[in-house]
Amino acid sequence: MPESTKTTSSATMAAIVQHRYGAPEQVLTRAQIARPAPGADEVLVRMRATSVNTPDWLAVQGTPRILRLQAGLRRPAAPVRGSDIAGIVAAVGTNVTDLRIGDEVFGSQWGTRSRPGTFAEYALAPADHLIPKPAELSFEEAGASVMSGITALRAVRDVGRAGPGRRILINGASGGVGTFAIQIAKSLGAHVTAVCSTRNIEFVQSLGADEVVDYTRDDYTRGAQRYDVILDNVMNHPPAANAAVLTPSGTFIPNSIGDAGGFLGGLPRIARAQLMGRGSADVRSVTCVPDRPNLRDLAALLASGDIAVIIERTYPLNEAAAAIAHMLGHRARGQIAVTIPSADEIF
Repeated sequence: MPESTKTTSSATMAAIVQHRYGAPEQVLTRAQIARPAPGADEVLVRMRATSVNTPDWLAVQGTPRILRLQAGLRRPAAPVRGSDIAGIVAAVGTNVTDLRIGDEVFGSQWGTRSRPGTFAEYALAPADHLIPKPAELSFEEAGASVMSGITALRAVRDVGRAGPGRRILINGASGGVGTFAIQIAKSLGAHVTAVCSTRNIEFVQSLGADEVVDYTRDDYTRGAQRYDVILDNVMNHPPAANAAVLTPSGTFIPNSIGDAGGFLGGLPRIARAQLMGRGSADVRSVTCVPDRPNLRDLAALLASGDIAVIIERTYPLNEAAAAIAHMLGHRARGQIAVTIPSADEIF
């Protein structure tokens, strides 16, 4: 029989809870909440590390505001942020046979109904969203790799078809998805143009970028170069401007809702890109799909050393508000990791 541990209703765990929308330091608090028990196909993980991703700061701010119609008008219905997982199996459901208590694993809740989030002492995930953590990776590296790494992998390899002779431009090259995308594209033999600020030029070159566009001085949408793929992690140019610098068979991959405030935020720009994709240009969306095939491919790249997890800073769980505020500054190089110590250390 597979191992299983049921949690009583009195069991609790430490977590960071969001009680309304606003600035991270004003709306995130430390709390004890009910510890979840795994369903038949789920695994309960004693968290060791996770990371801050774009959906986390969007949910904390409640932007674009139209999304509150689904997430919760005054406060988020799901109050614990985070989705990436790295930790140790604490309990398994009755249908789980290939993971056991004590196994070191990594993966994600993203795209599942598992709750609460991963800014907590324990987290649930479907078993098919977890794999053994490579011994070559620390918990921090594993926990900071999943959403950004798989998004970049799917964008560059699957949608962009990166390979020798392919010219790929990455806007927002120094961020989480961007740093993975540079390395993955280069590992596949593509020619990479990275768009970043002046202070990050040497940094993206160290990751393998062949050319760099300093956006503080030049606008790549006004240049003479043409690209087979544009992965846009910023969306600070109109979709038509991106399409204008694609090759005739080029692909535009919008991967951001931008940083425009208001009720709709950057959603209208995304909508224009999608409409453009129905006629004048090849526009493809990309999402994180943390299934086992993608997790294994990412793990293989990381374990081989072909790519690395770039972590600018690691915060303990009790400083999660500061970690999200750091990402809100939109200047982070690579990932922001969050470690989860013991409950006594959290509080």
